[in-house]
Amino acid sequence: MELGDLVGADRTAVVTMELERGVVGDLAGIPSLAAAAAERSTLQACGRLVAGARAAGVTVVHAIAQWRADRSGTTFNTPLVRSLHGRADQILEGTPAVELVRELGDCSSDLRSIRTDGLGPFTGSDLAELLGAAGVRTVVACGVSLNVGVLGLCLGAAELGYEVVVPTDAVVGVPVDYGDLVLRHTLAAVATLSDVETILSRWAAQDGPDVR
Repeated sequence: MELGDLVGADRTAVVTMELERGVVGDLAGIPSLAAAAAERSTLQACGRLVAGARAAGVTVVHAIAQWRADRSGTTFNTPLVRSLHGRADQILEGTPAVELVRELGDCSSDLRSIRTDGLGPFTGSDLAELLGAAGVRTVVACGVSLNVGVLGLCLGAAELGYEVVVPTDAVVGVPVDYGDLVLRHTLAAVATLSDVETILSRWAAQDGPDVR
């Protein structure tokens, strides 16, 4: 299927992965990830993508992770999650840490899918229900990180029967060259790889305003 058909406005959702201040923004719990995103201008690329999606009438869903103060409902069964457990303010619900990064612009019209557990956005969340209700058949995945979260998003979406498109300039891993290898050797097998400007041009070519 051609990219233009895959990302038709009536069948597509952009799903952002953990683009929260406490994950990759100014309150990031993993500074190396925030630094990688800054190096690659990942947040700016994500901002252009979601702005174009809104203009084209494409559904935007933000997959958000957050923890309760008492950590109820969160399983600390992986080295990654355990390493973050000691920070009392780590992606704490109701705090600035779980706010979306400013590069995403006005998110008031977007959908949100919140989870308190798991490594991928479909675990313990309503993401699949939100996508199903919107008639989505293609997921455009962006955000962080290629190490775990974005990888889980793409694999989970593919297993549920969605077509997956990844704009390679709107995702990042740590270290950045490792993220490039994940794209080339893993995600290329389950997703169509593209870039933000190409996706925006496909939306602009469809009936509607120029979203570039």
